[in-house]
Amino acid sequence: MTTTATPTARKRCRKTRTTKVNPRPAIVLSTIPATEIDLAPGREHMVCPECRTWCPITGMNSSPKLVPHHTDPAGTPNPRRCMAGTDRRVTIDITVEDWHTVLIEARPTTASRRATKVLPKPKATPTPAASQLTPTPLSADTIRRAFRRHQEQCRACKAEITGRDGLPLPCRDGERLAVTFLRLLRQEPRRRAIREFFAQERRRLDRHYAAAAPTRATQWSAVLPKVTDADTRRAQLPAGDAPTESPAVPLIPRDTEAYDRRQHELGRQYARTSTTSAA
Repeated sequence: MTTTATPTARKRCRKTRTTKVNPRPAIVLSTIPATEIDLAPGREHMVCPECRTWCPITGMNSSPKLVPHHTDPAGTPNPRRCMAGTDRRVTIDITVEDWHTVLIEARPTTASRRATKVLPKPKATPTPAASQLTPTPLSADTIRRAFRRHQEQCRACKAEITGRDGLPLPCRDGERLAVTFLRLLRQEPRRRAIREFFAQERRRLDRHYAAAAPTRATQWSAVLPKVTDADTRRAQLPAGDAPTESPAVPLIPRDTEAYDRRQHELGRQYARTSTTSAA
């Protein structure tokens, strides 16, 4: 019999149902972390302990077990079946409410284990060496201002702190600042005189250098022709072979006989000098 209707495939079941059961011990959900379980109604899943793959749980109303699944990701050609986890029974000993509570409590813990944002460490400026430090000169006015600030903040200087005998306690820091202020106040005239002396010497030397600059330029202009002529004559070479790096030096004497007589005479003089020294 021939029909014109287009054949359609029968709708496949959403979950695999089979009567086979894995002989391995059942998986107890209370022993598995809550983050590896999903007990939401209608989408019960869990991570297979053998292949670490998310797979559905079938038979929630009768005998829960893991459905047949592969160890390879979906779409892998020739996938391999997880034989140790397929059709393995699951013991559901926790309720959906308890699982949901444990999952909510685990989220802050998971977030706290995440790496925080790495902040760049500020670069500390290197400490200068002792030879690079510029000392600040002390003055009576600077110490006076520091002493006034100390008196405004120190309770001992304000006589607000008393001892057991009811007398005000002394302030060592205020005493040290007061002594330093009095010492600098006595030395201030001498320091001022020294500063004025060095300032006068600096001005005198500046005037001397400023006056000597034209004179030095004039003297140099006067001797410049002679210096130029000396440089020109120094660059001239004597007549003879053109040198490569330096003027040629003779390697043999011009008069061999005179040279031999001279060497013989020097040898006899050396012999007489040695004999006289030994005697």
